[in-house]
Amino acid sequence: MTHTFKPRGKHLIAGEWIGSAETFSSDPVTGPTYIFSIGTEADIDHAVRAAEDAFASYGFSSRSARTAFLRTIADEIDAREEAITEIAVQETGLSDARIKSERARTTGQLRLFASHIEKGDYLDRRHDPANPQRQPLAKPDLKLMQLPIGPVGVFGASNFPLAFSTAGGDTASALAAGCPVIVKGHPAHPGTGEIVAEAIEAAIRKCGQHPGVFSLIQSNTNEAGEALVKHPLIHAIGFTGSLRGGRALFNLAQSRPAPIPFYGELGSVNPMFLLPAALAARGKKIAQGWAASLTMGAGQFCTNPGVAILLDGHDADAFLDAAQAALETITEQPMLTGGIAEAYRRGRDRLAGSKCARVRLASTGAGRSATPDLLETTGAEWLANPDLHEEVFGPFGIVVRARDEAEMIEIARGIEGQLTCTLHMDDADNALAASLVPILQRKAGRLLANGFATGVEVSDAMMHGGPYPASTAPSATSVGTLAIRRFLRPVAFQDMPASLLPADLQGL
Repeated sequence: MTHTFKPRGKHLIAGEWIGSAETFSSDPVTGPTYIFSIGTEADIDHAVRAAEDAFASYGFSSRSARTAFLRTIADEIDAREEAITEIAVQETGLSDARIKSERARTTGQLRLFASHIEKGDYLDRRHDPANPQRQPLAKPDLKLMQLPIGPVGVFGASNFPLAFSTAGGDTASALAAGCPVIVKGHPAHPGTGEIVAEAIEAAIRKCGQHPGVFSLIQSNTNEAGEALVKHPLIHAIGFTGSLRGGRALFNLAQSRPAPIPFYGELGSVNPMFLLPAALAARGKKIAQGWAASLTMGAGQFCTNPGVAILLDGHDADAFLDAAQAALETITEQPMLTGGIAEAYRRGRDRLAGSKCARVRLASTGAGRSATPDLLETTGAEWLANPDLHEEVFGPFGIVVRARDEAEMIEIARGIEGQLTCTLHMDDADNALAASLVPILQRKAGRLLANGFATGVEVSDAMMHGGPYPASTAPSATSVGTLAIRRFLRPVAFQDMPASLLPADLQGL
């Protein structure tokens, strides 16, 4: 089925497409510009109250009903494949292949969560039978399971218009848990957000769900986002974005009269440690792989490996030469928004202009486009200058030359929370690796050996989170089936008549 799509420029609130008095224009890399409504506090209140109404039925619906709903959303997104690809490419400048891959990942997440809740293991059902004869006190009958927490707010991400936005992992996991969702769309790709919302709306109608189970509010200001976080009927927030913006919203969530969980993915430089034997044996190959990973999607991945740490010497020289040569072949790539491109240049210029790093390759990109930047510094300068540790969102790499293994270990101890840390190692590096792993597993949510962090598998065993500032909830993941736990809470039932228990506890 082929869909011709021209955005309405409105919000989807409880099954109705609703406009606002104030509007903003989209800013696509190519193609036409469209006008979109700017959501207000009143729009958020309308959507959240509809979600609370929906929770009365959706929050108590059967797993089979939610499974069918998730799979229908995936089918409706697939049915709009051509139109989604067209507008997403126009709005973001990402390639046709990248958007198709991301759409498949998005529908794959929805179907994965459908299969996950179908099995029922996520409910973590437990039963302690009663023992009336126990002395000195009788033991009550206790049954426990995980239940949905209520309406959830989700913020779309600039760098993943599909997989981390309207129907992305936060939305998929919340809907799987039984929580209605209100999405605050990202202004970098409002048309993409709208067409995916259209797919969800079609699934709501086909499955007979309450229309308040999903709403999309468009906005290019802070008002709608702040209203969503502050609304007393919202029970959790899923966020992917900047450290500054995410921290402000996190503080808001914690300052509410009733604080709520804020699951924010904020920032990470994803350091790689190149151990001596691996560097000597295959430094050039690692450098080429690093350059490809560093510049994938103009470096606009949350797992972009922005820092390479190695021992100083001839092998380090060869690695830098190979990395520079590979990066010099990368042509200009458009960044997701003009604002992101400006922020990239500011971050790059701040570090390139400092006295603590040397420029090996300077970007020639202008306007909304960028080419790679490569800097190098010493381990001593890295340890003395925390500014070097800050994420520069884009195709930016810095090589840190450690004096010796002791300084490499000191660097590992000093890094902040990360989404990922990587070891490039051979068998001869095992002793050094054994010293680093206990340190790094406290620093990151995912440790890699001989790979590159870009590309996050959607599976049962994936962890996509980490200690602050990588995320605000180091025990939670935003990717993989474990993500559903963010939107559940355990409830115990003591001596409760079977007829009053949730259906999934009856017969336990």
